[in-house]
Amino acid sequence: MQQKQADSKPSFARWWRQVLYVPMLHSKWLTKELQQRLTNKVTLAEQGHRGEVFLIIEHQLPIQSAYHHDCRHRALELFSQYRVWDTEENTGVLVYINICEHDLEIIADRGISAHVSPTVWQAMCDKALSGLTQDKIEESLSELLEEIGRLLRQYYYLENDPAGNELSDEVIVI
Repeated sequence: MQQKQADSKPSFARWWRQVLYVPMLHSKWLTKELQQRLTNKVTLAEQGHRGEVFLIIEHQLPIQSAYHHDCRHRALELFSQYRVWDTEENTGVLVYINICEHDLEIIADRGISAHVSPTVWQAMCDKALSGLTQDKIEESLSELLEEIGRLLRQYYYLENDPAGNELSDEVIVI
């Protein structure tokens, strides 16, 4: 999903969804225990290659920008803000989930995007979103992180990573 530009169309409906969204009613599933298990999955997904996987779960789009910007734009913004693009070999992959919008975006840096087609990223998003809509949240996200790890191992295999972890494995919840 790296190649598609973030051309958001203004949307009152999107803006109203953000205004009316109440996080504690819709994210009871997002427990500290689940966050820790997902952090462990990110750590596992990063083993055996030089890539970096970064997971952000956001309750809703910032209200001040929700009229003009969609989840794709927000994911690109967070990709920059959290410096996922700033890995030595440009192998950062951001998985962004927006609970209110029921959306998932994958932003892959240019190093890995040179090897992986946008249709592959889209298929991974579609599969994970399908599981999320069926309330298989942990299973879907775990599978997605494993798939990303396999892709990164395929193109950036390294038995021992002497450079270590360039980005935190901690799941970010906004």
